[in-house]
Amino acid sequence: MDLQKKAVFLEDMERLCALPEMKELEGRTVLVTGATGLIGQTLVSALLRSPGIRVIACVRDEEKARRMFGSLESGNLQLMVADIASMPVQKLPQQVDYVIHAASQTSSRAFVDQPVETIFTAIDGTRRALEFAKNNAVRCFLYLSTMEVYGAPSGDEKIDEGHGTNLDTMQPRSCYPESKRLCEILCASWQKEYGVPVRVLRLTQTFGPGVRYDDGRVFAEFARCVLEKRDIVLKTDGSTCRSYLYTADAASAILTVLLRGRDGEAYNAANEETYCSIRQMAELVAERCAQGRIGVRIEAEEDPSKLGFAPTLHMNLDTSKLRALGWKPSRDLAQAYQRMILSM
Repeated sequence: MDLQKKAVFLEDMERLCALPEMKELEGRTVLVTGATGLIGQTLVSALLRSPGIRVIACVRDEEKARRMFGSLESGNLQLMVADIASMPVQKLPQQVDYVIHAASQTSSRAFVDQPVETIFTAIDGTRRALEFAKNNAVRCFLYLSTMEVYGAPSGDEKIDEGHGTNLDTMQPRSCYPESKRLCEILCASWQKEYGVPVRVLRLTQTFGPGVRYDDGRVFAEFARCVLEKRDIVLKTDGSTCRSYLYTADAASAILTVLLRGRDGEAYNAANEETYCSIRQMAELVAERCAQGRIGVRIEAEEDPSKLGFAPTLHMNLDTSKLRALGWKPSRDLAQAYQRMILSM
């Protein structure tokens, strides 16, 4: 890891380890599914740097996990190697206090090309994770959901947790948000019927250090354009508006809801100050991260949905419920890009 990349990573870890929630987790065991994903790896790395916190990392690829967490391996890390849809659900010999269910399909292309698999990965995986939580009598089960459960709002009004949806169930691209909605009601039902204490965190689009260079999502493409010194080419008119969130801020939001939230409640997570259109974000990246040395062009597809893009929307999330728990974001949009680009 080069010095700049390491400095960015360690700064994030230092901030997360200083959170009061970390102190409260000392002596506890936390199971994290999707532990090698973007958010999972940030969270697990921070937990393992905090004294006395034991982590069970549920991963599909043991070799990848050992590369990622090898320098942190100790008696506080246990790997559970399993596909999320077939993870073990029996009671473990040791007490498990918390489950953070972060495993999910995140590829927009897969939402279009593999909608059936996207649905059943979400449903089967969440069912297994909930069954594990029930059998191990955990203190809290936290499910990571998405802003997409609200569909495609057309105005700029604030979207709070009680907002409805206009999702079209006859569009295969809806497989992702609809499966997330179903998983949320699975969580609520496991609480009602089996007494599992569940909480839901609805994340906006999240990025930062840890994003793979070949990630297919739009924020990674913008970063690659900076690194490769080529113009940003938009495949839509760039009118979709949403808020964004830095990876370490998502991790701190998870810890806040895990320890400060209320059972049976959902919370939006975003940096409200980052709300902008895709085109505005592209222009910010070209100007602030590439110092104006690249441009922004629009070469819109006639049907951008075939690329996996969500419908045009204005997702202006209201995060007052989460902020009332004491949470606040630390990085703005330009900083999130600058730090991601350094890591890439």
